[in-house]
Amino acid sequence: MKNFFRLRGSVRAVLLAFYVQSQVCQGAAWPQYRGINHDGKSTERISSKWPASGPKEIWRIPMTAGFSSMTVDGEGAYTLVSRDVEGVNQEVILAVDASTGKERWTFPLGPVKFESGGDSGTPDNKGGTGPGSTPSIDGGRVYVMSAKLKLVCLDSKTGKEVWSRDLMKEHAGRNIMWFNAASPLIDGDLVFVAGGGEGQALLGIDKKTGEVVWKGQDDKMTHATPVAATVLGTRQIIFFTQKGLVSVVPKSGEVLWRYDFLFKTSTAASPVVAGDLIYCSAGYGVGAASVKITKEDGKLKATELWTMPGKLMNHWSTPIFKDGYLYGMFGFKEYGACPLKCVELLTGNEMWSQPGFGPGNVTLVGDQLVALGDAGQLVMVEATPKAYNELARAKVITGKCWSTPSVSGGKVFLRSTKEGVCIDLSGRIAGR
Repeated sequence: MKNFFRLRGSVRAVLLAFYVQSQVCQGAAWPQYRGINHDGKSTERISSKWPASGPKEIWRIPMTAGFSSMTVDGEGAYTLVSRDVEGVNQEVILAVDASTGKERWTFPLGPVKFESGGDSGTPDNKGGTGPGSTPSIDGGRVYVMSAKLKLVCLDSKTGKEVWSRDLMKEHAGRNIMWFNAASPLIDGDLVFVAGGGEGQALLGIDKKTGEVVWKGQDDKMTHATPVAATVLGTRQIIFFTQKGLVSVVPKSGEVLWRYDFLFKTSTAASPVVAGDLIYCSAGYGVGAASVKITKEDGKLKATELWTMPGKLMNHWSTPIFKDGYLYGMFGFKEYGACPLKCVELLTGNEMWSQPGFGPGNVTLVGDQLVALGDAGQLVMVEATPKAYNELARAKVITGKCWSTPSVSGGKVFLRSTKEGVCIDLSGRIAGR
């Protein structure tokens, strides 16, 4: 390092630029559903200056039905699909090379019958069927929660099983209509899941051994993936169950606070944490609410700020939060039409609304929203409450898209019910 500073300024600048560029190329991993911090945000930089033909495509591969998003480490990209395995339709984890899309390995999670209607991996027949949970990656291992509540830990390089737990058999599991679509949450040394029976509905499991560290509560699960956050200096895991929001101590499962919230048919969007404010929403006429967390006599308490019955519904599209505002697809069963909105979190007031997205999802990269519409349109939008400002748009993938864009190394990884795509939004010039 001392030698570095002895170099002439021009040489030092070139080497520094090369180092920074190499870090951008490597990129941060996208190890879990909605990113490393469970909030749908990336600290990378990407470009909204696309050629007329659209952004550069790195690879495109066929996929079978599913609404699982893609997670990415330095080498692989991972998602769930439906496949015929020895004449039986099974839920399968698929690992591909992140640079080429070439299949690396697969691992069947067991037979499952995905059909439109009640016995299904999707709430209706508008977009196909298939798995909805997203794999999580940590320390060279991949963690998957199957549609039938089997939690599996695999070696990320080989796909070989390290350990597994069957919540249905081992924890009196209570699955839900359309099967599980929540993803396993990893924070610290534990994996957090819901779906057990009375007294063991919520579980904290050692990520290395698969041993149960704690279990508790009677809450019935939903399709919503839990989030990890630090609120008022206290690290906590926030589950969104059929009773509402419940926050627990990560290491013990002790309840920190609760907020009762209506449940009808299905809750699928994760809670959104913004400092000491928590936002939650569900479809089927339920609506949305915002609560404020306070501390009294050393204990945390949730107090409702506002509620909007039947409004601001997030069907399964979890919004992101930036500088006091929520950005995301708000609506219920408005396929192809659901609007992208900006909503003030403190009041619930709508700042702007742009129709034509459907129940897709958004990811925030810097000051730009990467919005994936349900028909495969990728749109870059400025994250500002002033007005809807579209920066770029292209149709990048076919099939129904109810998954979340994943960002790693200037690349965006997308999947639909028909294919998976990796596109380059780094803004780098080819050959450099």
